[in-house]
Amino acid sequence: MSLLHQEPGEEIDDAARGEAFTRGSSHVVWASVVATVLVAAIVAIYVIAGQKPPVASGEIVQVWAHPLHVVTSGFDANGEAMARQSVDQVLILAHVKLRNQSNAPLYLEDVLANVSQGDATLHVSAGDAAQYDALFVAYPELAALRAKAVSPRTMIAPGQSLDGDAFWVTRMSRQEWDARHGLNFTFRFQYQSSLALAPHTPVIEQ
Repeated sequence: MSLLHQEPGEEIDDAARGEAFTRGSSHVVWASVVATVLVAAIVAIYVIAGQKPPVASGEIVQVWAHPLHVVTSGFDANGEAMARQSVDQVLILAHVKLRNQSNAPLYLEDVLANVSQGDATLHVSAGDAAQYDALFVAYPELAALRAKAVSPRTMIAPGQSLDGDAFWVTRMSRQEWDARHGLNFTFRFQYQSSLALAPHTPVIEQ
Protein backbone atom coordinates (compact mmCIF):
# COMPACT_ATOMS: atom_id res chain seq x y z
CA MET A 1 0.00 0.00 0.00
CA SER A 2 1.30 3.44 -0.90
CA LEU A 3 2.33 5.57 2.01
CA LEU A 4 0.26 8.35 0.51
CA HIS A 5 -2.85 6.16 0.11
CA GLN A 6 -5.53 7.44 2.43
CA GLU A 7 -8.17 5.15 3.86
CA PRO A 8 -11.44 6.66 4.89
CA GLY A 9 -11.08 8.28 8.26
CA GLU A 10 -7.28 8.38 8.02
CA GLU A 11 -5.25 11.59 7.88
CA ILE A 12 -2.08 12.19 5.81
CA ASP A 13 0.86 12.73 8.10
CA ASP A 14 2.99 15.88 8.02
CA ALA A 15 5.91 14.17 6.20
CA ALA A 16 3.69 13.19 3.30
CA ARG A 17 2.27 16.69 3.08
CA GLY A 18 5.83 18.12 2.96
CA GLU A 19 6.87 15.73 0.19
CA ALA A 20 3.90 16.69 -1.97
CA PHE A 21 4.53 20.41 -1.41
CA THR A 22 8.23 20.04 -2.31
CA ARG A 23 7.39 18.28 -5.59
CA GLY A 24 4.95 21.01 -6.53
CA SER A 25 7.42 23.77 -5.68
CA SER A 26 10.22 22.22 -7.78
CA HIS A 27 8.04 22.36 -10.90
CA VAL A 28 7.39 26.05 -10.30
CA VAL A 29 11.10 26.78 -9.82
CA TRP A 30 12.08 24.98 -13.02
CA ALA A 31 9.36 26.74 -14.96
CA SER A 32 10.63 30.10 -13.70
CA VAL A 33 14.24 29.28 -14.68
CA VAL A 34 13.20 28.24 -18.21
CA ALA A 35 11.07 31.37 -18.63
CA THR A 36 13.95 33.60 -17.49
CA VAL A 37 16.38 31.99 -19.94
CA LEU A 38 13.90 32.35 -22.80
CA VAL A 39 13.27 36.02 -22.03
CA ALA A 40 17.03 36.73 -21.85
CA ALA A 41 17.58 35.00 -25.20
CA ILE A 42 14.77 36.98 -26.86
CA VAL A 43 16.15 40.27 -25.51
CA ALA A 44 19.68 39.41 -26.72
CA ILE A 45 18.41 38.56 -30.22
CA TYR A 46 16.44 41.81 -30.36
CA VAL A 47 19.43 43.91 -29.31
CA ILE A 48 21.84 42.22 -31.74
CA ALA A 49 19.36 42.49 -34.62
CA GLY A 50 18.81 46.19 -33.86
CA GLN A 51 22.51 47.08 -33.86
CA LYS A 52 23.91 48.53 -37.08
CA PRO A 53 27.59 48.54 -38.01
CA PRO A 54 29.30 51.97 -38.28
CA VAL A 55 28.79 53.63 -41.66
CA ALA A 56 32.56 53.91 -42.09
CA SER A 57 35.75 52.25 -40.93
CA GLY A 58 39.25 53.60 -41.24
CA GLU A 59 42.88 53.70 -40.25
CA ILE A 60 45.54 56.32 -39.64
CA VAL A 61 48.47 54.66 -41.39
CA GLN A 62 51.19 57.19 -40.52
CA VAL A 63 51.56 60.74 -39.17
CA TRP A 64 54.34 63.25 -39.84
CA ALA A 65 54.98 66.54 -38.03
CA HIS A 66 57.03 69.48 -39.28
CA PRO A 67 57.57 72.36 -36.78
CA LEU A 68 57.87 75.76 -38.46
CA HIS A 69 59.17 79.12 -37.29
CA VAL A 70 57.88 81.69 -39.78
CA VAL A 71 58.95 85.34 -39.92
CA THR A 72 56.82 87.57 -42.16
CA SER A 73 58.46 89.63 -44.91
CA GLY A 74 57.58 93.03 -43.44
CA PHE A 75 55.33 93.98 -46.38
CA ASP A 76 51.59 93.55 -46.88
CA ALA A 77 49.81 92.37 -50.04
CA ASN A 78 50.02 95.88 -51.52
CA GLY A 79 53.74 96.20 -50.92
CA GLU A 80 53.33 98.58 -48.00
CA ALA A 81 55.76 98.29 -45.13
CA MET A 82 54.46 96.67 -41.97
CA ALA A 83 55.90 95.26 -38.78
CA ARG A 84 57.53 91.86 -39.17
CA GLN A 85 55.92 89.11 -37.16
CA SER A 86 57.22 85.81 -35.87
CA VAL A 87 54.84 82.85 -35.97
CA ASP A 88 55.31 79.32 -34.62
CA GLN A 89 53.40 76.55 -36.37
CA VAL A 90 53.39 72.77 -36.60
CA LEU A 91 52.45 71.20 -39.91
CA ILE A 92 50.78 67.79 -39.50
CA LEU A 93 50.41 65.32 -42.37
CA ALA A 94 48.65 61.97 -42.12
CA HIS A 95 48.12 59.07 -44.48
CA VAL A 96 44.52 57.98 -43.94
CA LYS A 97 42.29 55.18 -45.19
CA LEU A 98 38.49 55.31 -45.07
CA ARG A 99 35.89 52.79 -46.26
CA ASN A 100 32.16 53.32 -46.76
CA GLN A 101 30.48 50.31 -45.11
CA SER A 102 26.93 51.51 -45.77
CA ASN A 103 24.57 51.04 -48.72
CA ALA A 104 24.39 54.77 -49.46
CA PRO A 105 26.88 57.47 -50.51
CA LEU A 106 28.85 58.90 -47.61
CA TYR A 107 29.63 62.62 -47.64
CA LEU A 108 32.77 63.66 -45.77
CA GLU A 109 32.35 67.24 -44.50
CA ASP A 110 35.46 67.85 -42.41
CA VAL A 111 38.49 66.17 -40.89
CA LEU A 112 39.74 67.50 -37.57
CA ALA A 113 43.13 67.02 -35.97
CA ASN A 114 42.67 67.02 -32.19
CA VAL A 115 45.79 67.89 -30.18
CA SER A 116 45.46 67.53 -26.40
CA GLN A 117 47.29 70.26 -24.50
CA GLY A 118 47.02 70.23 -20.72
CA ASP A 119 43.35 70.67 -19.82
CA ALA A 120 42.33 71.79 -23.32
CA THR A 121 42.21 70.27 -26.81
CA LEU A 122 43.04 72.14 -30.00
CA HIS A 123 40.76 71.24 -32.94
CA VAL A 124 42.04 72.14 -36.43
CA SER A 125 40.28 71.53 -39.76
CA ALA A 126 42.22 69.93 -42.60
CA GLY A 127 43.30 71.92 -45.65
CA ASP A 128 41.80 71.14 -49.06
CA ALA A 129 43.46 69.42 -52.03
CA ALA A 130 44.49 72.70 -53.72
CA GLN A 131 46.23 73.90 -50.56
CA TYR A 132 47.94 70.51 -50.27
CA ASP A 133 49.68 71.04 -53.62
CA ALA A 134 50.71 74.58 -52.66
CA LEU A 135 52.19 73.24 -49.44
CA PHE A 136 55.04 71.50 -51.24
CA VAL A 137 55.78 74.58 -53.29
CA ALA A 138 56.19 76.62 -50.10
CA TYR A 139 58.16 73.87 -48.32
CA PRO A 140 60.18 71.94 -50.93
CA GLU A 141 62.04 70.13 -48.17
CA LEU A 142 58.88 68.06 -47.68
CA ALA A 143 58.74 66.88 -51.31
CA ALA A 144 59.47 63.28 -50.32
CA LEU A 145 56.17 63.16 -48.40
CA ARG A 146 54.02 64.26 -51.33
CA ALA A 147 51.28 61.77 -52.22
CA LYS A 148 47.65 61.73 -53.32
CA ALA A 149 45.66 64.38 -51.44
CA VAL A 150 42.46 63.56 -49.56
CA SER A 151 39.90 66.34 -49.74
CA PRO A 152 38.12 66.97 -46.41
CA ARG A 153 34.93 67.53 -48.42
CA THR A 154 34.27 64.58 -50.69
CA MET A 155 31.83 61.73 -51.42
CA ILE A 156 32.60 58.05 -50.88
CA ALA A 157 30.39 55.64 -52.83
CA PRO A 158 28.93 52.53 -51.11
CA GLY A 159 31.60 49.90 -50.63
CA GLN A 160 34.35 52.23 -51.89
CA SER A 161 37.49 53.45 -50.10
CA LEU A 162 39.35 56.72 -49.76
CA ASP A 163 43.13 56.46 -49.47
CA GLY A 164 45.55 59.39 -49.34
CA ASP A 165 47.10 62.21 -47.32
CA ALA A 166 45.50 65.05 -45.39
CA PHE A 167 47.23 67.97 -43.69
CA TRP A 168 46.68 70.49 -40.89
CA VAL A 169 48.51 73.68 -39.84
CA THR A 170 48.41 74.29 -36.09
CA ARG A 171 49.42 77.48 -34.27
CA MET A 172 51.79 76.20 -31.62
CA SER A 173 55.47 76.11 -30.85
CA ARG A 174 57.68 73.05 -30.98
CA GLN A 175 57.72 73.04 -27.17
CA GLU A 176 53.92 73.00 -27.02
CA TRP A 177 53.81 70.23 -29.62
CA ASP A 178 56.35 68.14 -27.73
CA ALA A 179 54.33 68.61 -24.51
CA ARG A 180 51.06 67.32 -26.05
CA HIS A 181 49.16 64.58 -24.22
CA GLY A 182 47.52 63.02 -27.24
CA LEU A 183 46.65 63.24 -30.93
CA ASN A 184 43.67 61.83 -32.80
CA PHE A 185 41.50 62.65 -35.80
CA THR A 186 37.76 63.09 -36.26
CA PHE A 187 36.06 62.43 -39.59
CA ARG A 188 32.71 64.25 -39.81
CA PHE A 189 30.05 62.95 -42.18
CA GLN A 190 26.84 64.60 -43.34
CA TYR A 191 23.80 63.20 -41.49
CA GLN A 192 25.92 60.40 -39.98
CA SER A 193 27.90 59.84 -36.81
CA SER A 194 31.52 60.98 -36.79
CA LEU A 195 34.40 58.53 -36.87
CA ALA A 196 37.32 59.03 -34.44
CA LEU A 197 40.66 57.46 -35.26
CA ALA A 198 44.02 57.52 -33.49
CA PRO A 199 47.40 56.68 -35.02
CA HIS A 200 48.88 53.35 -33.96
CA THR A 201 52.45 54.26 -34.86
CA PRO A 202 54.72 57.01 -33.48
CA VAL A 203 54.62 60.43 -35.12
CA ILE A 204 57.60 60.97 -37.44
CA GLU A 205 59.18 64.43 -37.25
CA GLN A 206 60.56 65.92 -40.47
